[in-house]
Amino acid sequence: MATIRVKQVRSAINRSKTQKRTLEALGFKKLHQVVEHEATPSILGMIAAVSHLLEVQK
Repeated sequence: MATIRVKQVRSAINRSKTQKRTLEALGFKKLHQVVEHEATPSILGMIAAVSHLLEVQK
């Protein structure tokens, strides 16, 4: 599988608990942090759920 880089560009303040947990599950701890994941269907689904807070870098 391909590796995908994801950056958090918007804050999780005033977001639902599920969105905050999704960001934590993706490995984000602070704003503007970049994490790398394998592009599996489960990871892509998590990214899609909080895509308004993230920026995907390939």
